[in-house]
Amino acid sequence: MIEPSRRKVNPRSSGPKDAIWQVDPHTLAKHEILRRYVDAWFPIMSKWNPRLIFFDGFAGPGIYQNGELGSPLIALRRLIEHSAFARFNTGTEYIFLFCEPDHERLANLEQHLGDYKQSLGGQWPGSIKVSTRGQPFDATAGAILEDLERAGSKLAPTFAFVDPFGISGLPMNLLARLTASPRCELFVNMIMNTAKRFATSGQIDASLANLYGTNLFTQAEGLTGRPRIEFLHDLYAQQLKDQCRFPYIQSFEMVNKGGHTSYYLFYATRDLAGLRSMKAAMWKADPGGGYRFSDQLAGQDVLFIEDELDPNPLRSQLLQAFHGRTVSVETLEHYVLVNTPYRETHLRKYALAPLEKERAIGVTRPGRQQYPKGTLIRFP
Repeated sequence: MIEPSRRKVNPRSSGPKDAIWQVDPHTLAKHEILRRYVDAWFPIMSKWNPRLIFFDGFAGPGIYQNGELGSPLIALRRLIEHSAFARFNTGTEYIFLFCEPDHERLANLEQHLGDYKQSLGGQWPGSIKVSTRGQPFDATAGAILEDLERAGSKLAPTFAFVDPFGISGLPMNLLARLTASPRCELFVNMIMNTAKRFATSGQIDASLANLYGTNLFTQAEGLTGRPRIEFLHDLYAQQLKDQCRFPYIQSFEMVNKGGHTSYYLFYATRDLAGLRSMKAAMWKADPGGGYRFSDQLAGQDVLFIEDELDPNPLRSQLLQAFHGRTVSVETLEHYVLVNTPYRETHLRKYALAPLEKERAIGVTRPGRQQYPKGTLIRFP
């Protein structure tokens, strides 16, 4: 059992004391994933939707101490400066909503947004609307949802980026309401370090119950080390599936220099294209600075630098999952995308080709290409 802290615990931490602080390496990695993902999200979603919302629940000061961009400016600039922005659906309206309850940080954010607006000629492009709110994420989201519910309306397709410093202010039931519409997606930072330390201490049970939407976190009693982390991780992922109705969950573990888990980033979606884009973004991100991502989706560590990719876990998992079966290459691509930490693009080069060379699988091709659509794979 983990010894509970005797200090008074503040589950709604405001993070750094200063209004502007030096960005951490893991934040740079997180923002790199965000940057690459919205590069795909905006053009794809704008094809089919008249309105899109980027909702940043914990926006911060806009720019960090050494000039690095925060998430609001990253998202805005990736849209406005996208090479194909002028060719996006001209009928789509883009709503950016940034929440920051700290008044000094909010003032900094608004200043930097204003500076960027001035660099564009003093006004946002006609299809873009930018709004800031000086309230916490939960209060802002709750008010928006109440207005929509009274009007009998639904939230437009939304990418909700919820990146708090503590574990309070992002209750599971609110996330479920916010992302109830079919095309809403969630990218949320779950502070595992706090959950791991206090899940069975009895000190912050109300906050943890809101975070998880259940009291089942108390079943971590008696677990230590990795089993405790995995239990709390899996419970949160299952709650995103059960309460928020997300069939596809991708998680990323942020490990600090000491080898300890700081937090998990959970991406939740109902769309395979979104899952594919997020995996691509994650694989291209280089955390650096002594931090790394460790994806535990399939219970195994994978190096997310493709030059150092270890394909053996993928090969072993495929051989076990499809033992004695003959399946199409399309079936295998779907399986890899949804059920493993790997990308579906890794299937042919890193799994099928070596396995065929070793005669560990049989292959029936409809043409001369190596593994075209319609290829059948026989597993012993």
